[in-house]
Amino acid sequence: MDLGLSGKRALVLGASRGLGATIAQSLAAEGATVIAAARNQEALAAWIAALPTEQRGRVSAAKLDLADIASVDALAKQLITEGGVDILIGNSGGPPPGEAREAKRADWLTHFEAMAANLFHLVQQLVPGMTERGWGRIVSIVSSGIEQPIPRLALSNGIRAAVVGWSKTLAAEVASQGVTVNVVLPGRIHTERVDQLDDAAANRTGSSREAVSKASIATIPAGRYGQPQEFADVVTFLASERASYVTGAKIRVDGGLIRGI
Repeated sequence: MDLGLSGKRALVLGASRGLGATIAQSLAAEGATVIAAARNQEALAAWIAALPTEQRGRVSAAKLDLADIASVDALAKQLITEGGVDILIGNSGGPPPGEAREAKRADWLTHFEAMAANLFHLVQQLVPGMTERGWGRIVSIVSSGIEQPIPRLALSNGIRAAVVGWSKTLAAEVASQGVTVNVVLPGRIHTERVDQLDDAAANRTGSSREAVSKASIATIPAGRYGQPQEFADVVTFLASERASYVTGAKIRVDGGLIRGI
């Protein structure tokens, strides 16, 4: 199936590793020109250098710190000068684990700015170009915790839920102008972030990471953690021409982890 991504210009946030890097690579493989944005420029350069020659020519690295509004504005200004983007993949790292009763006001404000407010601000600057062209795709990566809160991930559960409410609202505002807005919910996709969470649980309980992982896998009907490429394939479809009638949606990629319908 031709996804119609050849020649489209995509911005992928949090692209230095994990889901962001895999999504950026997947979009490039489908013919999109990709701006891979992250703080860690060395990590970006490493995976870009490892791409096949044809794909490597379609990917460029951009410096972005979502916690720094000046960095966000600088990238937005640069992209608008270059003609804007057709696709924006909103992806950010997760906050540290902790219970709701432990989180301080400063924790909420700091992580909300980096994970939500600055994403909203960036989209606000780039979406006019999409509506003018009559075509655009905005896909935000959230978490299964917005439907079934994950214990000890209070900051993530709360802040990512705000991204869902914003996305659904924006989707209705721009649908008639050819722009779709969706969110994708990863379950236990095997990335460094999942390993870090398993390590934290192991340290807290005095268990091993292997035991924690085994217990976690036992709750997933598919019987395993997902692979980053499986997740990236769904995001790539939502970013494509073929997904033109999918907007305002929450799409789960979780191996059946969420038991509610």
